[in-house]
Amino acid sequence: MQKIALVTGAGSGIGRAVALALAGEGYAVTLAGRRAEALQQTAALAPGKTMLVVPTDVAQAGSVDSLFARIGEKFGRLDLLFNNAGTGAPPVPLEDLTVEQWRAVVDTNLTGPFLCTRAAFRMMKAQTPRGGRIVNNGSISAHAPRPNSAPYTATKHAITGLTRSTALDGRAFDIACGQIDIGNAQTDMTARMTMQRGVPQANGTMAPEPVMDVDAVARAVLYMASLPLEANVLFMTVMATRMPFVGRG
Repeated sequence: MQKIALVTGAGSGIGRAVALALAGEGYAVTLAGRRAEALQQTAALAPGKTMLVVPTDVAQAGSVDSLFARIGEKFGRLDLLFNNAGTGAPPVPLEDLTVEQWRAVVDTNLTGPFLCTRAAFRMMKAQTPRGGRIVNNGSISAHAPRPNSAPYTATKHAITGLTRSTALDGRAFDIACGQIDIGNAQTDMTARMTMQRGVPQANGTMAPEPVMDVDAVARAVLYMASLPLEANVLFMTVMATRMPFVGRG
């Protein structure tokens, strides 16, 4: 039986790489995100594969409900949810952040995964065979924040709590949940890391940082997804080996 996956934030970067990797492993993949054109571009990169494009704002409960209704109508079940959609606020001093900027990050990075997880629970508990797997995209930033990143860092800390609670609450229903914390995957969002000026460091300087091929992230998610539901990777860190994370800096 073909397995069914949902990837949020599938229009670019990590979401696109994971969606294409899952399709390559035979999954039917639903691509969710706010930009319909970008989702179509992802689907076009996997000709002949089963991909369902559903423009979605994960921060809106009605939009998420419509997304899962489409999945139910098309496939009748869901085996894997990759909660990947995320955003950040402008890197300004904390006291200059607006409430609107804060809420925009919380809505996408935390409320979005909750809404998708809630809908996935309902589907996974009711389907036959019962159960499934949820993988949350956390971040190394939750453990070692960058300067001026309070909204992003706070929501990624919260994702760890959501992961633990989901893993616990899903036990009785054969729903496994794990989290992947990613450091410096090479995407459009991280392009500035390798430029000469680089990105802000904890000591107040600017410096370029090493990155890794985003395919390494896709392969890590594939491994987590490949396990039987009786086994789970609760937390995994995948990072550019030489990035300034371990140790003082």
